[in-house]
Amino acid sequence: MHIPPHDNQNKPIVDVDDPTVPLNYFNIVKLKAGEAFTYQVPNYETCIVPATGTVDVDVEGMSFADIGNRGVDVWDGEPEGVYAPSGATVTLVAKRDTETFVAGARYEKVLDPFDVRVAEIDKVQYGSDDTKTHRKIKHILGQKQHDKVGRLLVSELFTVGQGGWSGFPSHKHDTDRWDENGTLIETRHDETYNFRFRPNHGGGVQILQREEGKVGDAYQLMDRSTICIDKGYHPCAVLPGYEMYYFTILGGLSQRSLVQFFQPTHAYQVETIPGIKDMVAKFK
Repeated sequence: MHIPPHDNQNKPIVDVDDPTVPLNYFNIVKLKAGEAFTYQVPNYETCIVPATGTVDVDVEGMSFADIGNRGVDVWDGEPEGVYAPSGATVTLVAKRDTETFVAGARYEKVLDPFDVRVAEIDKVQYGSDDTKTHRKIKHILGQKQHDKVGRLLVSELFTVGQGGWSGFPSHKHDTDRWDENGTLIETRHDETYNFRFRPNHGGGVQILQREEGKVGDAYQLMDRSTICIDKGYHPCAVLPGYEMYYFTILGGLSQRSLVQFFQPTHAYQVETIPGIKDMVAKFK
């Protein structure tokens, strides 16, 4: 499902119990310097990530100062974030004008809040210009935070260079299932993206093929488009001459670690893309 760019007025773009991606929550909060915003999301753990600007974050009385260092856009510096446990009361106070992402996943157990600073971001770069798959991933809640988080994975994905594909070879993760030997070969993870382009009049396309061998759907992506993925294979591409970024939220049904199932038609291309196996291993 594609949600077109719009002014959400600090109200959730993907709210709790969303009919398409019930395991996800997503809000964009825009504040001027000095303004505050308070939220509470029962039964969802959340992660606060400034796209731009700087915020002070209070989570049930625990303070995290000066989160975020980016200026004009998501390419202008490295991400930082704060993890807030399920149902926590969270207050953001803008130190500078800010646009802040709030990502969430359904999870009832209450854990401890913590911050993720630049030095703790886990970076992965893979693919190649030759295969049109060159990209960089910055994990904010990734493998390094695995034992501190319930079901939520939060990352930023960047195309490297201009043009090219992401999410290829096509894969899906819409059901928990095992092979005949009892090995887990796929997990149910709902996924939500928010896209940005540089220059911002750029764009791209999101493919969603729900069944192998059957025609799927394609959505035109614009700057600030949101995509919700409930099931199916879902590669995306950016137009030549533009760079693409997408903020990624994954929420697992039964576990945090993601197990992707590559589309049988294209699975052999895993062997042609440099570093892709290391990339897959990081979604833990």
